[in-house]
Amino acid sequence: SPTRSSILTGRNPARTGLTAPECHLPRVLLQPVVAATADPGRKDTQVSSVSRMDTALPTLGKMIKAGGYSTAHFGKWHLGPEPYSPLQHGFDVDIPHWPGPGPAGSYVAPWQFQDFKENYPKEHIEDRMAEEAIQWMKSVPDDQPFYMNYWQFSIHAPFDARQELIEKYRAKIDPDNPQHSPVYAAMVESMDDAVGSLLDAVDAAGIADHTAIVFLSDNGGNMYDRPDGSQPTSNFPLRGGKATMFEGGVRVPCVVVWPGVTRAGTRSDEIIQSTDFYPTLLSLLGIPQPENYAIDGIDITPALKGGSLDRDAIFTYFPHSPPIVPDWLPSSMSVLCGDWKLLRLFHQGENGAHDWLLYNLKDDIGETNNLAASYPEKVQTMDAMIETYIQSAGVVVPRINPDFDPAQYHPERIGIPQRPPQGGNADERANRNPDRPDIDGWQAGATCSISRKDGTLVIQSSGGDPYVELKKMDPVSGGPFTVCLRIKAEASDGGVIYYNQPASEGCTAWFAFTGDGEWHDVEAVIDESKINGLRIDPSTTSGRIEIDWVRLKNQSGTCVNEWMFN
Repeated sequence: SPTRSSILTGRNPARTGLTAPECHLPRVLLQPVVAATADPGRKDTQVSSVSRMDTALPTLGKMIKAGGYSTAHFGKWHLGPEPYSPLQHGFDVDIPHWPGPGPAGSYVAPWQFQDFKENYPKEHIEDRMAEEAIQWMKSVPDDQPFYMNYWQFSIHAPFDARQELIEKYRAKIDPDNPQHSPVYAAMVESMDDAVGSLLDAVDAAGIADHTAIVFLSDNGGNMYDRPDGSQPTSNFPLRGGKATMFEGGVRVPCVVVWPGVTRAGTRSDEIIQSTDFYPTLLSLLGIPQPENYAIDGIDITPALKGGSLDRDAIFTYFPHSPPIVPDWLPSSMSVLCGDWKLLRLFHQGENGAHDWLLYNLKDDIGETNNLAASYPEKVQTMDAMIETYIQSAGVVVPRINPDFDPAQYHPERIGIPQRPPQGGNADERANRNPDRPDIDGWQAGATCSISRKDGTLVIQSSGGDPYVELKKMDPVSGGPFTVCLRIKAEASDGGVIYYNQPASEGCTAWFAFTGDGEWHDVEAVIDESKINGLRIDPSTTSGRIEIDWVRLKNQSGTCVNEWMFN
């Protein structure tokens, strides 16, 4: 969501306040808010992200439409439902008109979109999106220019794909290659097919010589979800991945084709940012920029032509701490200037002072050697750049936590996932937390507590990594299984079922539900013949979550286990 908003507005998420992918949640927040206090184990207070892209902003859709172009959006939006959808941001068409963080239910039909149904059984959403985009492109009159966003749902959770493609890549697994997930590979092929279909349609229409194409990703490879029981991507030699501030999280592929501007087969080492596409597209299309509107990006046309760029620095801001992510950091802002990169960790030093990480990317692209202590003047100079930007852009930043208790602080915060290991058999796991109370065999883990009230299991989450797991589960045969549950929450970003031991090895099944305070019956399919453990991760948001019942059904639909919490 932050990247998508930066492309459409030309503004850094630090300036807009849209810093986290929370635009599917029910709360409408148009300005970021910093909390007054935090958990006593935190040194800083949290910043709540904007949850909708403000319709007052002069987005690319609005600007290019005003320039005489037909406009359409296909695929993922995740910047807010009505009245914050693409239709309110300058796009004439929006398909499938869905505000969620991923496809509704699955990539492979049957889907759960509200007003968008599959044309045939097991239709893949990217095949359909490409088809819809091509049909729209053909419908635009020949003398009418068009601007299309095709923002694929791929590659993203929930991880599933066409079965024949999964089997194709299962036969190609190389265990010595760190990227060996057949599900992930199958998802990439469907993405590639959709892109190829679109490019073929441009060629067939005879418009390739005057059609600009921009292809890029919104973040580095995913290092924490584990389809097929393994890490799906490798960003080596970069450190970290998606949802980190290290280079593995922020360096992404980008390909630009612009007839008359770019030259085929060339490559540029100039550093650009997603905010740059706003001024660049408007400039090359001859559309004036809006007046009295601050833009963080620059026109990168010189780089597209093979030249160099004149820019002082690039700023990246992520005031969140997702502890389930490898190489996670506390709330931080970075500045990239030449070969040097400085990360400010807000209030992580002594007595409320900031802490810093300094890297020379020319010598240390893997960000393994923190040079902050060796170059104090460099730290001071670059941190002053961060502070100047914060002041000029009006960035809402974390505060010192007045309730901080050093006794509850864990200094191993950097690079250490908070999620506990799930190794061991069922008996060992049953004894892992002998003093922690359970409810009908379920225990709370990580960032939540549980209680029983009015026949429901109540989960009180502080955000981050709340989950409940069975203290002990005897092996059950007869799968594939379906986990059914009735759940409600005031906010949710979707849930996941972990099964078998060890759970952290990637045995996962995803389910989607809306955090609107209403009860929802949801299901997650476990494609295994035998299981020996269950864990429910209902969300990563804070607040109250309730589960009315959980049922485990076997292949024939017979309920083999049930938890009613009466």
